Amino acid sequence: MAESYSFRPHWTCSQRMDVVMEGDVIQSVKILGGCSGNTKGVCALARGRKAQDVIDALEGIKCGPRSTSCPDQLARGLRKILDSQH
Repeated sequence: MAESYSFRPHWTCSQRMDVVMEGDVIQSVKILGGCSGNTKGVCALARGRKAQDVIDALEGIKCGPRSTSCPDQLARGLRKILDSQH
């Protein structure tokens, strides 16, 4: 059964991330705010993939001088979701 999660990213232009997962597979991601083309691309690439694979790909990506980015914040949020499932 699919479950919905919502979280607020920190230190990025995006304001909210909504994730729907079935088990450990991402069904959809919506990012409110941020760079439209980039966030849409990240959402499309995450769809249908295991959360851990997306975490491995996105964790640690920086945006300019910031120590994080929208993709990194998605990875952090996904990690929290996976941790809460165990």
